[in-house]
Amino acid sequence: MYIKRNISWNIILRFAWKNLIFFSLWAATVFSAYYFLGWKHIDIPFQPLSVIGIAVAFYIGFKNSQSYDRFWEGRKIWGGIVNYSRTWANNVLALVQDDKETQRILIYRHIAWINALRIQLRQPSSFSIKENKSVEKLFDRHGERNPVCSRLDKYLSPEEDQDLENRKNVATHLVKNQAQHLKKLLAEEKITEFDKQIFHNNLEELYNLQGKCERIKNTPFPRQYAYFSTVFTWIFVLLLPFGLLSVFESEIVELNSITQQELFLALMIPFSVLISWIFTTMEKVGSNSEDPFEGRINDVPMTALCRTIEIDLLDMLDEKNLPPKIQPQDNILY
Repeated sequence: MYIKRNISWNIILRFAWKNLIFFSLWAATVFSAYYFLGWKHIDIPFQPLSVIGIAVAFYIGFKNSQSYDRFWEGRKIWGGIVNYSRTWANNVLALVQDDKETQRILIYRHIAWINALRIQLRQPSSFSIKENKSVEKLFDRHGERNPVCSRLDKYLSPEEDQDLENRKNVATHLVKNQAQHLKKLLAEEKITEFDKQIFHNNLEELYNLQGKCERIKNTPFPRQYAYFSTVFTWIFVLLLPFGLLSVFESEIVELNSITQQELFLALMIPFSVLISWIFTTMEKVGSNSEDPFEGRINDVPMTALCRTIEIDLLDMLDEKNLPPKIQPQDNILY
């Protein structure tokens, strides 16, 4: 998640430099064909092009609205994970009394669960977005998109950690292990049946939150909206220089100097680049918000949220060596 109020031009150019070069070359090619080669027939009326632009803007607006809904739902789900994590720790400390080791195991296992869930959600899928090399290098340098499951052994016993290595869904088995541990505590009369029901209600909610995350992760944004949004945007930006020729040509007659006419007509190049960049950027914003768990610039900061939960729960255990808060990298909080 980008946290600075204004997006730096370094980030903007990482995403846009290829398109800016292409738009400049395309507009210059159309201008050269029209002006130097004398292909006066290639200009098109701007009125139908403006209708296309309005339609594309509405379509992009719909896509961006739905993409933002996916991101915001993901953020609300992780807000629920934060809240129920604190509830779990509070229940453990209040209901499992006079057994510090059991309290530590149950809370440590929960910390392992949130990190396992984060790691599972960060794994790339077949429909994950691919950026240009300069953007990918930035994310690779930060190293947060596909982290290895390296912190779980710190919070689990060697036997439990070994058992989880071959599991398809580690987070699911960690919640199952919590339930099995509660069953053992009930048999040992360390908790009551009523206590066990309270714990199971908590575990049920954790499963619900995990399932909601997996629903967003495993269900791609409807491709008919995502794909045709891109197609329509590029149809518009490719036709744009031809329409701007018509607009600027109609204003030339008011200029007396030939040099002024040439310079005025050449203005269609920067204006074409600017309008094309605006439309493709709006389309790109929607694409980058489709999948909120990929560990990219606009995604839910799961690493920071996991660390917040970790700090809170360890502090509730009265541990002293608390881990530091996650700091943003290049103004990106992961």
